[in-house]
Formats: sequence, structure tokens, C-alpha cells
Amino acid sequence: MNRRSLKFQTLARWAKFNVVGGFGVGVQLAALWLCKSGLHWHYLVATGLAVEAAVVHNFIWHVRFTWRDRPPQNNFARFLKFQITNGLVSVAGNLLLMEALVSGVRLNYLLANCLTIATCSLLNFVASDKFVFRQRTCP
Repeated sequence: MNRRSLKFQTLARWAKFNVVGGFGVGVQLAALWLCKSGLHWHYLVATGLAVEAAVVHNFIWHVRFTWRDRPPQNNFARFLKFQITNGLVSVAGNLLLMEALVSGVRLNYLLANCLTIATCSLLNFVASDKFVFRQRTCP
């Protein structure tokens, strides 16, 4: 594959990643609002649960949409890799940044969550493309 088509393919995949991520943001914000405002849980507990809901949602759609052209593998192993990379980055990044933005800067918890999601997105894409859904090469 030439360099130009590889760049286009990466850009197209990045766009798909963000479409899935956009829906994941909706899942995360809805879960966060339900747990924090509806159930009155502490915002950090609500954030952790909301992030995990989005991670599971995103994994399912990345398998079916973003990286569907990559040869199928053991989805349980992929899910574990996704949890270790995207899950860890998302949960740790969201919890740390939420604490700083909500308690430190005094931002609204929903606005703070949107900022943390954007911050973790690029790192999650690279981890997914290069590790979780890595293109296998023939020997």
C-alpha cells in the first residue's frame, strides 16, 4: 500500500473512530448524569461507571464498524486488550482530570467530563490501531 492511500485509510479510520466515540460520549454522559444527578452518587464513582459503560459500547462498535476490515480474532482477547489500553487510559485519565477540573478548577461536572474525553481520545485511537486491532502481516 502506498503512503498516500495509507494516510487516507488512517484518516478514514480516525473519522470512524470519532463517530463511534461520539455515540460513546452520549452513553457516557447519560450514564454520568443518571448516576450523579439521578442517583446522587459521588461524581468520581459516577464517572468510573460511566466511562466503563462507554468503553464497552465503543469496543462493540469498533469491532463491527471502525476495524471491521481487520481479520477476526478472538474477541475476548481483543476485549481484554481494549480494557487494558482504552479502558485504563479512559478511566484513569477521566478520574484524574475530573478531580482536577471539578474540585480544583470548579468546572461543571458535565463540561469537565467532555474535556477529559477529548484529552484521552487520541491516545485511545493509537492504542486501538497499533495494539488492539493491529493489522497482522503474513510471514
